[in-house]
Amino acid sequence: MSPSLAIVVPAGPGDEAWRGLLPQLDAAGAQEIALVLTQSDAGDVENLSSNITLVPSLPGRARQLNAGAAATCADWLWFLHADSHIGATTIAGLHRFVRANADAIGYFDLRFLDDGPSLMWLNTLGARLRSRWLGLPFGDQGFLMSRRIFDAIGGFDEHLAGSEDHALVWMARSLDVPLRPTSAPLHTSARKYARYGWWSITREHLRLTLMQARTFSRQVSP
Repeated sequence: MSPSLAIVVPAGPGDEAWRGLLPQLDAAGAQEIALVLTQSDAGDVENLSSNITLVPSLPGRARQLNAGAAATCADWLWFLHADSHIGATTIAGLHRFVRANADAIGYFDLRFLDDGPSLMWLNTLGARLRSRWLGLPFGDQGFLMSRRIFDAIGGFDEHLAGSEDHALVWMARSLDVPLRPTSAPLHTSARKYARYGWWSITREHLRLTLMQARTFSRQVSP
């Protein structure tokens, strides 16, 4: 019998990117899909498919991710950002990983849609090096894990204002939970790079990554 799968999609206040993602999830074969919206947004949503559970939550990505996990019962959890885009290769990698990696957290190879600057190929390369070489995948790479591992880690840290994905990775490393690539792509939007400037966003991400790595590595050190 194949393990059951739940997909958790949180969306911040006013974010409607999930409307484009949900139809793509039909092919994933998930038993449950938890759409986690802020309480102010949840009241405006109607006509969702029968396998989608609307989960109202207080704002905060960590809080919303945990609320989505708590609202489902499946053996496996796949956490997706609302602006993710998936295809057949993504889904194939998802099921391949679930069959073979019950003891690990999976992540996908980040790709960017053609809605940003031409230099986004450097960010794609950087994400690959960061995750494959340094063992630091981020949440936009679609964390995939068994519920047993999620519970052992303690979920996402709701005390953090952000960077909950980075904190979870360091906690997993401290517990010797492997982080493994699915070797499948997961696309996301590059609109913010076009809007705010490629170098401005890239530089800020690098700064935050280094700062967070120093902070979280100290917190989980023996």
